[in-house]
Amino acid sequence: MILSPNVSGFTPQQQTVVDRAAQAIRQHARACEEAQDVTPAAAAALRDSGYTRLTLPQERGGLGASLEQFARAQLILGQADASLALVLAMHGHVTGAAFQGQTLPEPLLRALAEAGVRGELLNALASEPELGSPSRGGLPQTTAAPDGTGFEAGGWRITGRKTWCTGARALNHALVTATAPDGQVGRYWVDLSGPGVRIESTWQDALALRGSGSHDVVFTDAPATLHAPPAPGHPASAAWFWTAIAATYLGVGFAALSAVTAYARERTPTALGAPIATLPRVQENVGRMAAGLEAARTLLLEASARWDADPAAGALPLIGAAKARATGAAVEASDLASRTAGGAALTSALPLEKLLRDARAGLTHPPTEDTAHTALGRQLLEENGH
Repeated sequence: MILSPNVSGFTPQQQTVVDRAAQAIRQHARACEEAQDVTPAAAAALRDSGYTRLTLPQERGGLGASLEQFARAQLILGQADASLALVLAMHGHVTGAAFQGQTLPEPLLRALAEAGVRGELLNALASEPELGSPSRGGLPQTTAAPDGTGFEAGGWRITGRKTWCTGARALNHALVTATAPDGQVGRYWVDLSGPGVRIESTWQDALALRGSGSHDVVFTDAPATLHAPPAPGHPASAAWFWTAIAATYLGVGFAALSAVTAYARERTPTALGAPIATLPRVQENVGRMAAGLEAARTLLLEASARWDADPAAGALPLIGAAKARATGAAVEASDLASRTAGGAALTSALPLEKLLRDARAGLTHPPTEDTAHTALGRQLLEENGH
């Protein structure tokens, strides 16, 4: 059968770090869910897995994963647990996009590379309570003020609040989006263990991703050592982020399929005298889940492979549509799995209630379904019109 995301496509070194990361996630996921945070032990295990080198170019000391390989890796990690998989997804997409798109100046690229080689986790912090998603536009209220030591010395102080900071307490560094006195928006490299950085536990009793530790990070005159000046958006940033999201949540859908399949084979009501897997309705539901997930995976891998073949060939709208289809398939599969299992799905005896909650979080990430499908449709109509 081909109904598992655990397919190959990696180099031996890549396979090793993906396996180690998946094992670390499986080992620590329950503790993080109960703590509603990334535990110190989980953070250490994620760093030690070597996954921080996956999307780093080989010439920078990394493993040089392509976008398609990154998608395959996140499918595996998402199946293990969405919360901790997203922590690694954020690191992977920031690194992959930065080097492929050259979206940062060389000193910052060097800092990213050195952090990845050392096994240090990072994320890009852009969302704010008032601003919402930065994809909608608007100036950050977080500010960057010169401290008098000069640009070359990284003389900036960051003040403000960032929200939805995935893996906040597990992170070593952050690229913080902030507004300078001249109104220009740049990105600033901040050591999250340094002065002026405080994490507020705002990610409590969340509907989904409880183990992701997506708390607020508050900056008060926090020193920034490196700075990326304003620059036009690069397609690589969207391609790597959308792929990270699509693959991670699609992994959740495959986990729901695996869980309900195992349950259906084991569950034998006395009134039936046989496993519920023998019921046509259960077989139909499992078949619907499998078909939807497999279709979404095929689209995602095809879109990412097209990007790898030629990033300038217009594959980005297809990646956006793949994200919409992947998150939709995960929601549909987790919902149908829960309905198939019945009342047992509502208890912690099965992982289905958690998978149902986690899958829905995928809908909150950009691009939304309407935006993604409109972009793909526009591209196709414009191509056919010439």
